[in-house]
Amino acid sequence: MGISLEELQLAARNHGMPLEALRYPVTPVGLHYLLIHYDIPAVDAATWRLEVRGAQTLSLTLEDVRARPAVELAATMECAGNGRALLDPRPASQPWLAEAVGTARWGGTPLRRVLEDAGIPEGTVDVVFRGLDRGAETGELPERYARALGLGEALREEVLLAYEMNGAALPPQHGFPLRLVVPGWYGMTNVKWLAEIELVDKPFGGFQNERAYWFRRSSEDAGTPLDRMRPRALMVPPGVPEFFSRRRLLEPGDCLLEGRAWSGFAPVAGVDVSADGGATWAAAELRGDEGRWAWRGWTFAWSATPGEHVLCCRARDEAGNEQPFEAEWNVGGYANNGVQRVGVSVA
Repeated sequence: MGISLEELQLAARNHGMPLEALRYPVTPVGLHYLLIHYDIPAVDAATWRLEVRGAQTLSLTLEDVRARPAVELAATMECAGNGRALLDPRPASQPWLAEAVGTARWGGTPLRRVLEDAGIPEGTVDVVFRGLDRGAETGELPERYARALGLGEALREEVLLAYEMNGAALPPQHGFPLRLVVPGWYGMTNVKWLAEIELVDKPFGGFQNERAYWFRRSSEDAGTPLDRMRPRALMVPPGVPEFFSRRRLLEPGDCLLEGRAWSGFAPVAGVDVSADGGATWAAAELRGDEGRWAWRGWTFAWSATPGEHVLCCRARDEAGNEQPFEAEWNVGGYANNGVQRVGVSVA
């Protein structure tokens, strides 16, 4: 099926990370993938407040948040819909290929301490995060973007209230002045333009939590909610591209393939590479990383012989999770971690 006007509008507003940017251990801000559900809100930092509603209510200015203990954490973030456009039939939504990912150094303060200062009421089940961005889903009244974490997840030490990205203040499109960063989880969890945190005694039922971002194999399937990023490896396409098709053109000889791999479940344990479309595989060499929650670099020495080749890569993590060769189709087009294929003409 062709891309609809509605999908084209989404694709023009949002952007992926060019795969050649996999060369950077930390993605430059302008190359980091971006998905904005509604509009970028206009925020006045001088009047903005973060309302935290626990046993008591805290009202924090940006200066208050910045005055709290500061940490910096490198974390890879991937859109849950990454790879949607490669499914057949293609679910209608933002038509991502494989580029909806990036890694940044997030600077901020631990969420846990803020929740403890507000007081965690007995019986708390979920922690709800609401942004300033508002919009409507099909047949729904406008509401603010909101997601929730179970209390145990919210209290993880690495979960941040982030006000910096790569050493500078968050840009407007990435959630200025404050956003949630939940390392290991798909991007929809990392609420931007954060303005309200509420501790509640029952599961949160907002649209983005209860109905969106569920893995459903059919319209009748009750489904399971998406959370942690599945293991995935991507490579920097070698050689040079043909402009329209993006097929790669390469001269014969030694070629060092490189890329990144990540998993939200456990550290990356290995990456395999195939030069024949997945018929045979060989182990790549893992490189140093930026920390537990950031992707892992890898390289593979390939001798490029004349002809047509399909290069593939796949990752596995220390918990035993491995990329499937083909992704499982689902209604929303989520969590497509099928093996990347890069067509190369060597001549």
